[in-house]
Amino acid sequence: MLEEQLAIVSGLWSTPIGETFSFAGSRYSVSDSPGLPKPVQQPVPIIIGGGGKQRTPMLAARYSTEFNSAFQGLDGFTAGVGRVRAACESIGRATPPRMSTALPVVCGEDERVFVGRAAAVGREPAELRANGACGTVAEVAATLGRFRDAGAERIHLQILDLTDLDHLDLIATAVAPLL
Repeated sequence: MLEEQLAIVSGLWSTPIGETFSFAGSRYSVSDSPGLPKPVQQPVPIIIGGGGKQRTPMLAARYSTEFNSAFQGLDGFTAGVGRVRAACESIGRATPPRMSTALPVVCGEDERVFVGRAAAVGREPAELRANGACGTVAEVAATLGRFRDAGAERIHLQILDLTDLDHLDLIATAVAPLL
């Protein structure tokens, strides 16, 4: 179903004005649609993500402008990126989609502040460090740097406590300059 939906959306949006688009799939069909109005942004950003080993990489290779391997850890991220790059090669796509990930972030100026922020979101510091970009400023920057070095062109940060504006300020003023 998703593959047919992606084919339809991509087809409708890429058909030139004045022409029509048709698609006949096993679940969906479209006949002679002008696909109006056309999006202004070209190509339209389509983010496909997940940890699927076969279909997900092929769908990302065919349709996406960005592949997101969210919450997979560094090894899972690099494996997913490798599968998408291989799928791109197999269909002759010269430029792969942008590669991204998503990670929870909990950061402190020092260990005491980090532990306090972890407690505020009901998480254990060791679990956060193992599964996100979490810890002190230097630790968070190092984790983000490892993902960048492994091919992440964009990292979506999952902020767990949206009421802690000092936390957001710390990420912007202390972590970001280190990247």
